[in-house]
Amino acid sequence: MTDRRARYKECLALYNEYKERGLSISMARGKPNGEQLKLSNGLLSVLAGEGCVAADGTDCRNYGGTDGLPEMRRLFAEIMAVNEKNVIVGGNSSLGMMYDCIADMRGIWPKNAVFICPVPGYDRHHNICEHFGIQMVTVNMTHEGPDMDAVEALAVSDASVVGMWCVPVFSNPQGYIYSDETVRRLACLKTAAKEKFRLFWDNAYCVHHFRGNPPAPVNFLKKCADAGNEDMPIIFTSFSKISFAGAGVAALAASEKNLEQIRKRLFVQTVGPDKLNQLRHAKYFKDIEGINAHMRKHAEIIRPKFELAHFILDENLRGKGVARWHCPDGGYFMSLNTLQGRAKRTVRLCAEAGIEFTAAGSTYPYKNDPNDANIRIAPTYPTLSELSDAMRIFCLAVEVAALES
Repeated sequence: MTDRRARYKECLALYNEYKERGLSISMARGKPNGEQLKLSNGLLSVLAGEGCVAADGTDCRNYGGTDGLPEMRRLFAEIMAVNEKNVIVGGNSSLGMMYDCIADMRGIWPKNAVFICPVPGYDRHHNICEHFGIQMVTVNMTHEGPDMDAVEALAVSDASVVGMWCVPVFSNPQGYIYSDETVRRLACLKTAAKEKFRLFWDNAYCVHHFRGNPPAPVNFLKKCADAGNEDMPIIFTSFSKISFAGAGVAALAASEKNLEQIRKRLFVQTVGPDKLNQLRHAKYFKDIEGINAHMRKHAEIIRPKFELAHFILDENLRGKGVARWHCPDGGYFMSLNTLQGRAKRTVRLCAEAGIEFTAAGSTYPYKNDPNDANIRIAPTYPTLSELSDAMRIFCLAVEVAALES
């Protein structure tokens, strides 16, 4: 007890030293930093002298083309490992496309519709469900992906379970990659809702590896079709963290039946997307090799930040029994679990020292982490110097919160 009390006083004194520095560092969201954004500055001038006409003769300054430019559909098809005929290219936001697809389906789903949400998960997925009054039921994430025994039990037993969120590559926030067996079981999923069930496959980080070998691309549309679930998946991705976060291009891939429904809504909603931005991206990146070369530049900037964050966690918390964490090989986040009931206190201590994290609980539906344990760490935006300070304060906050309990 004396040692514990002494360690608490020592940590608190160190924490207060940092607090007096008046720092202001944001670790709240997975934002690219300025150095990453500069990598895509060539997009701003790529059309100069090249004209505004796409490969098929489309004048990109004019109306039309709700499916997207053919060259951009081909590029997204390479990224998502699908056939280009299954791709529709939209505006800058894949999240907006997810929202619209939920809105398309809401009319045929029951009022008591339920979504399966692997946890911890992406807060904005949960926000969409909450906005539409869709109930959420959680299943735990494992190193292999969602707990598939729980997923299958929920999907097959209740017709009100009409959908599921998935981030299959470098999941948000833990950075896990779904195993081949998990992907197979999801593709073969039997559901009580039958043709009304949709699996929202958010492949936001499919090219965002920064260490080791990149994950092999998976044609999930084909896997589902081969299993008799052709209409179950809708796949989403975007350039939001490839080019400019607020001015990228988003796309989805789906079966012809789903695309028909989406096109009916697009006919009413728009007379065409921003084809100039699509053309810029198609000319600048050209093909999947261009994408991969560009992402290697991102990796050189991001990798040292994740490695520094992991090093500081290891140096300060390893073996103390106060936290568990995982350092991924790609994506934009790390996930740490404090002792039960200590996450909110940890985040509050960080905020008081000038370090902003996403609110504890945000990785769970309704922002309610029943264990009050999970914290999402976003290392990409701060400089290395800022990140070092932020992570050391974070480690002290984790330990102070644990010792207080």
